This record gives sequence, structure tokens and C-alpha cells, in this order.
Amino acid sequence: MSIRRYLAYVLPYWKQILGTILIGIIKFAIPLALPLLIKYVIDDLLPSPLPQEEKLKQLFWLMLGAILLFTVVRAPVEYIRQYYAQWVSSRILFDIRNQLFSHLQRLSMRYYNNTKTGEVISRVINDVESTKSFVETGLMNLWLDLITITLTMGIMLYMDVELTIVAIIVFPLYSISVKFFYKRLRQLTKDRSAALAHLQGYLYERVNGMSLIRSFALEKQESKEFAKENNQFLDKALAHTRWNARTFAVVNTVTDIAPLLVIAYAGYQVIGGSMSVGTLVAFYAYLERLYTPLRRLVNSSTVLTQAIASMDRMFEFIDESYDIVDKPNAGELPVDPATKRIRGEIRFENVSFRYREEGPLVLNNVNLSISSGETVAIVGMSGGGKSSLISLLPRFWDVTEGKITIDGIDIRDVKQQNLRHHIGMVQQDNILFSESAKVNILMGNPDADDNAVQEAAKAANAHDFISELPNGYHTELGERGVKLSGGQKQRIAIARVFLRDPGILILDEATSALDLESEHMIQESLSRLTKGRTTLIVAHRLSTVTHADKIIVMKEGQIVEEGTHEQLLERKGVYYGLWSVQDLGGTSDLQLG
Repeated sequence: MSIRRYLAYVLPYWKQILGTILIGIIKFAIPLALPLLIKYVIDDLLPSPLPQEEKLKQLFWLMLGAILLFTVVRAPVEYIRQYYAQWVSSRILFDIRNQLFSHLQRLSMRYYNNTKTGEVISRVINDVESTKSFVETGLMNLWLDLITITLTMGIMLYMDVELTIVAIIVFPLYSISVKFFYKRLRQLTKDRSAALAHLQGYLYERVNGMSLIRSFALEKQESKEFAKENNQFLDKALAHTRWNARTFAVVNTVTDIAPLLVIAYAGYQVIGGSMSVGTLVAFYAYLERLYTPLRRLVNSSTVLTQAIASMDRMFEFIDESYDIVDKPNAGELPVDPATKRIRGEIRFENVSFRYREEGPLVLNNVNLSISSGETVAIVGMSGGGKSSLISLLPRFWDVTEGKITIDGIDIRDVKQQNLRHHIGMVQQDNILFSESAKVNILMGNPDADDNAVQEAAKAANAHDFISELPNGYHTELGERGVKLSGGQKQRIAIARVFLRDPGILILDEATSALDLESEHMIQESLSRLTKGRTTLIVAHRLSTVTHADKIIVMKEGQIVEEGTHEQLLERKGVYYGLWSVQDLGGTSDLQLG
């Protein structure tokens, strides 16, 4: 099944593969002339009554012809075959990885929450790379070896039928051995690949958490834990190695019996005078031409077993279903022709949500109306459902019950890409890529020009510090923006939202982990960013949301209070309790909306 599916990637290149095989036939056929040349020299040229000078002259021309055959013809043929074999396999892997990356971007957050990053990377890199041998070996070299065996057997039958039968008498034993050993080897290969992916996932997590390991002085403990994980992979690898070694030992022993049988029978024939010495030598040379590709087929079986096991894992990954999909008739949100923005009117209608089918409800019958251009803050204790609520808006998850509408349209009736295009998010821990500051800002709008990028950076108070970087906007930021401070990372994240210019803005703890100086600059840029947009703010520090048009208080997945800052304080309910705990008696230090 996996092979049939894989061939769909191969089919576009069938002409190149066929051409490579035909060229390969020429490459492998040329050496088959050598045993005939040896036979002619031993049986005809050496014992002939010709003068010595004539014999040397014929031998010279024979050798010259052979040298020209191997240099002028075979060398270019070998180059062309090798190049196109590598070209085709590399193109096929290129196509597969492109599809897998597109697949990665469509998988739901549920998949990423339940799968280690290292395991995902292993599927896309290691498993795909392992399938390369199926193209090179299974679709090219395997056929060439079979053709070589067929041509060799044809010549051997022409020379001596009985001796050929002796030479191939062990073929059935060979077939039985291969069938017996490789069924088990495929499963062991698959287990080894899975163990390697698990080890990579573990290593990826530890590399990302190296600062934690060092801060708690856990180096020795983590070394022990890694040794345990590494040992589990070693066990799988050694089990694979033992069976592989057993396979080679048995199969190669079977193939080694044939030359002994041929030497015994051919020697008997030569001694009896019914076979020439040249025929014996040539036949033995052909025997090597017969069993060398046969041994390669043994190696090919091992390689193909590994490739097929990797295919199985690759297609398991491809078969991961999408939790969030566009409806066949999904449309786009209507925009104002002047501003190119949506109005941004949001409705949560009887929304309930759970992360797993059997899990508890994290949102329970939530109803919320947000007017166009309104700033709404969502507050409450941790675990109250704030982050879950806002994650439903861009459809990172779908509601379990109820519906969410934007400008009167159910978001499930909107194409995901279009929906998310109209929503900008600034989070507490924004993701920056290792590329340049410019590239990271351009993620807000990849088609923007340099002037638009700089204007967005200025609006986010990021232009000055970016200009001071060693290469300005072209400075590489390092993995996750490691070369920047927390405030600088936030400002670049805000700049790309400015560049996106969305109608709806989500601020998820955007200033909670910053120093006062950085927070002040970010507050200025956020104040500019929220103007004229529908804004949802998730905040723990209530002082940052006192001037919101409306504050929503959540508790245990439900909205328990709703109103302005002053209204909620007057009620002396949950919000009043939170305000009192934070001991905030002054006025707000952030103007939003």
C-alpha cells in the first residue's frame, strides 16, 4: 500500500527514470564482454599456430578496443546514469517535503499539543530521506541488476546449459531465505525509526530547555535521563542489527555455495576433455557477474525494507486528519472598500468548548457581544477560560457547541486564511524566527515594500533600535529572537501587526513580562494600534485595562460579570475582589481604545 502511494510522487518523473535505466543497461552490459574476451584469448589466440608477432598484434588491437570501450563509452554513460539517478530522487524528495510542510501548516493545535516537535521533524527529514533509496535502488538499480542477471544467464546458457543449471540450483534457497528474513526486518526497521524519532523529540526539548537545566544544576541528572532514552534507541538498533547480520550471514552463505558447485562440475568436465579451459575461466567470470548483482539484491532488500518502513511512518503522518477544515462553499469576510478592513463586530452565541471529546468543558454556554471598534478586556483567575475563548476566534480550535460570528457571518463559513488575515495577535511570548528583523516584520504582509516595513516599525516604536543593530533591518535575530530583549521582541511583533492592518486585534498578556521602560514604549504603540479596531485584551494586571469600553470577568469557563471598570467596582463582586487582591487604588497607566 505504501509503495503504491509513493509511486504517485514518482510518476511525474517516469521518463527520466526510464532513461536512467536504459543508460544503465549499457553501463552494465559492457563488462559482460570481458569473459568472452578472456575465453577467446585462452582458447583461440594463445593455442593458435599464428606467429608470435601476429598474436601480439591481435592482442594489442583487442586491448585497445577494450580500453576505448571502457573509457570513451562507459565513463560518460556512468556519469549520466549517476547524475540523473540522483537528480530524480532529489526532485521526488523535494516534492514530498513541500507537501509535508503544507500538511504541517494545516494540522490542528491538538496534534501539536500531543506530539513532540522533534518527532515531527524526524518524519519530515529522516523518514523522507530514507525513502530516497527506494527510488535509487528499487526503481533503478534493482531493475538493472535483474537485467544484468538475465543477460548473464542468457550468455551462460548459450555457452553450457548443464553448467548453467548447476550455477542457479541454489536460487530457490536464496528466495526462501529472503522471504523469511525480510518480513521481520521490516518491522524491526520501523521500530528503530520510531525509537530514533522519540530520541530526537527528547533531545529537542532538552536543547530548548538548556537554561532551565543549568539554572537548577541538573546536568548530571539530565545526563542519566538522556542515557536511559538513548539506551532505549540502542536496544531497538541492536535488535535490528542482529537480525540484519543474521540475514546477511544466511543469504551470503547460500550464494557462496554456487561457485563451489560450478568449479567442481566444470573442473570434472575439463579433466574429462568435454570442456575447454577458456570456457571454464569465462564461465567462472560470468558466475561472478551473476552473483555480484544477486548479492546487491540482498543489500537492496535491506535498503528497501528500511525505505518501506520509513514510507509507512511518512504516510502515517500524512494521514493525520485535519480538525479544522474549510467548508466546500466557504467564503470571505466582507471589507470596507475604503479601509480594506472588516467592521469587526463579534458575537459569541451559546458557545461551549472542550479540548478533547471525553474531556471537561472549559467554556460553558458563553454569550458575548462586541461592537465594531470596541475594546473589550477579558480578565479572571488562571484557568477561567480566557485564553481558550480568544483561541476560538481565529479557529485554532472549533467550538463544541454554539457559534461565533464576525459581522454576522459564522466563522466556520469563512476560509481560514481569510479569517486569520483579518485578525492580528500580540502575545506574551511572541514567536520570532532566526531570520532578519525585516523578514519577521514582513510576516504581517509578505508583499509590503521597505517603506511600509519601516513605517510599521516606527508605529511600533521599533525603528530606532532596529536601525542600531549591526546590519539594521537585515540583522539576523537568532533562534526565537534570542539576540533581542523581551521588549524589543514585543515591538517587532507589534510592527508586523501594524503591517497586517487587521480589523480585529487580540492582545494576550502583551505587556505582562516586561520592565517598566519597555512596557511604557509598548503601551504607546499599542494605544496607536488599537485605534479604530475591535480589540480583545486578555490581562492579569487589571491596571492595564481600566479604560476598556467593557470588561468581561470569567470564572470556571463562564462569564460571571460584565461592565466598565467603575461599574464592576461598584458591584463589589468577583472583579472587585481581584482588584482588591492586586491592591490597585490609582488610575490606569494605559489608555486603550
